[in-house]
Amino acid sequence: MTSAIEGLKPELVWKYFAEISKIPRGSKNETAIINYVLETAKKLGLEAKKDRIGNVAVTKPASSGKENVPTVVLQGHLDMVCEKNKDKIHDFTRDPIELIREGNIIRANGTTLGADNGIGVAISLAIMEDKSLVHGPLEFLFTVDEETGLTGAQNLQSDFLKGKILINLDSEEEGALYVGCSGGQDTIGTLSIEWENAPEDYSAFTISITGLRGGHSGLDINAGRANALKLLNRVLWNLNEKLDLRISKFEGGSKRNAIPREAEAVICIPKDKSAFVKSEIQNFQNLFAMEYAKVDSGVKLTITETSKSKVLKKNDSNKLLNLLYSLPHGVVAMSADIPNLVETSTNLAIINFNENNIVIATSQRSSVESCKKDIVYQVSSVFRLAGAKVENTDGYPGWKPNLNSKILSISKEIYKKLFGKEPEIKAIHAGLECGIIGEKFPGMDMISMGPTLEAVHSPDEKIYIDTVEKFWKYLLEILKNIN
Repeated sequence: MTSAIEGLKPELVWKYFAEISKIPRGSKNETAIINYVLETAKKLGLEAKKDRIGNVAVTKPASSGKENVPTVVLQGHLDMVCEKNKDKIHDFTRDPIELIREGNIIRANGTTLGADNGIGVAISLAIMEDKSLVHGPLEFLFTVDEETGLTGAQNLQSDFLKGKILINLDSEEEGALYVGCSGGQDTIGTLSIEWENAPEDYSAFTISITGLRGGHSGLDINAGRANALKLLNRVLWNLNEKLDLRISKFEGGSKRNAIPREAEAVICIPKDKSAFVKSEIQNFQNLFAMEYAKVDSGVKLTITETSKSKVLKKNDSNKLLNLLYSLPHGVVAMSADIPNLVETSTNLAIINFNENNIVIATSQRSSVESCKKDIVYQVSSVFRLAGAKVENTDGYPGWKPNLNSKILSISKEIYKKLFGKEPEIKAIHAGLECGIIGEKFPGMDMISMGPTLEAVHSPDEKIYIDTVEKFWKYLLEILKNIN
């Protein structure tokens, strides 16, 4: 047994969490974890099937006396976001996640933990194994590629499930019952570029932004954290106003659903301006440290000399800097219906330099479909003003709350009975698969819940140990009381 989880309760849940932490399962690299779930079901004598895209469904018969209870689907996703600190050596296609226990938390060593949604998968596997539990007929749905487009859920076929009650195990706050989510869409801009040789009397420098917290582009978008791409562009834009700045590279971000934590640019400047630029970098370091003291105190801006290479033509670099400054990022609107819920947002996510173009990826979210379209159109318009080619993904639907839901009513009643207080009823500014599943299976009565996680999609991700045991007890009691 992995020492980090030794002695933790419930033992079965942590056993499975440790086991799947050893299996590479980044989005679109889920073959090994799919096979693990199928092999586990076979070992337990349970019926299992896989669809053409890799989603897995496992069936567990009802315990004695509960055969006529409605079938409940327990659902989670198999993939995880693969993020690591810049100085961490880790191959997500091969290396296991290294679990670390610190008091009441489990975290990983310099990488994402994968508790999103590994803990939901582990809970389902534990329920599959435990023959002592009382419940009606169960289906376990394990979807693939949730993190990079919800494509597993998007490709579900209407005959893959029989149940009409679904409990999604992909929420991250114990004591909260989620009944709605935002829809989302990505907008990608591609700028054509041309290169030329750097001027002879110029020096080259690498400027980097590191140390930011990043986080989930939906759940953390209202926390006021810094976006590495926006900060670095702010530095370069201001330098460009004061001297002849030339750009060889500007890249950062790695996931469309993550706030960028790091960014790096290679610039060329007149040799006689080197001292001035270094002084400006220090000034910006002080400025960012002051501006983000409460929310991103680890921000670090560095400059180091490097070798010269080709640079963008001046007009192209000006277009890039002005485009990045103009692109919106962050909260666009708050919900008027649910307190403290972000209604609409946009995330400037990734910049990649290629030989002939620069690709800039953004993502938009909203719980209101018309508002989602509006912010997509706004971002698209900014790209077009810069002469960029615009591509919009198909996106995914939101999940409209049903406050008269039967599974919601049962879950509220059981929570109050067990813990002496009402659970919070919430919607989430993120793309839960419930929106798509509800569209695929009309009439599905759904709720989303889970133990407490923090800083998902970043190497700071952690899970609170005590909430796992509390959630386990709660979920089993719900299953026991569905009649």
